Amino acid sequence: MNEKSVCRYDLHVHTYEGSACARSVGADMADFYKSKGYSGFVVTDHCWSGNTRVDRSLPWKDWLSEFRKGYEHAKERGEEIGLSVFYGWEYSFHGNDFITLGLDNDWLLEHPEVTELDLVDYLNLVREAGAYVIHAHPFFEARYIPYIRLLPHHVDAVEVLNAPKTEFCNERALEYARAYDLTMTGGSDCHSTDAKALAGIELDHPVDSLAGLISALRNREHRVFRYED
Repeated sequence: MNEKSVCRYDLHVHTYEGSACARSVGADMADFYKSKGYSGFVVTDHCWSGNTRVDRSLPWKDWLSEFRKGYEHAKERGEEIGLSVFYGWEYSFHGNDFITLGLDNDWLLEHPEVTELDLVDYLNLVREAGAYVIHAHPFFEARYIPYIRLLPHHVDAVEVLNAPKTEFCNERALEYARAYDLTMTGGSDCHSTDAKALAGIELDHPVDSLAGLISALRNREHRVFRYED
């Protein structure tokens, strides 16, 4: 009997092109994840509200074009090596981070008001438009984060395993997700091909689109895993 195949996806990856804190370009990230046995990943660069590398003074259309380049470079390389690469972004509000999946630049181009919205209005708008939102590392504490904010009725999932964060941070996130019966996800929060701590989700089948990945998350077909080399 053949063993069931396992397909691994990372839902939280940054590239040099889009995130000021990242050190590796999208194409190199694709090679890195392929070498680690992943089936794909989502580029979730820091957007207009966070630590973006893209010049905020650019016209909105031009900003969006530049912001997408890390994803485009990763996807182009992924197509060459047989790796799925999907597009999302990480929205920030005073250091609280929310991975947004399922919308694209066409939608963003029609909604420039997203850059002016507060947190709850942003979450309401994107979810009403069909986005899937993951609260990333909700219990992470740092000097630039004045408050821990929990919004269980405004997100779809909680990142209960963020590979580089502390066990305390991840354990509290797990308790939070269980308390509100929120979907649990994992991610590496990867910024470089030097990363040692990786995570993600496992599926028993491949997905060839972001819609398919989101459907698997909504149906809770996945398992959270920590990568071990």
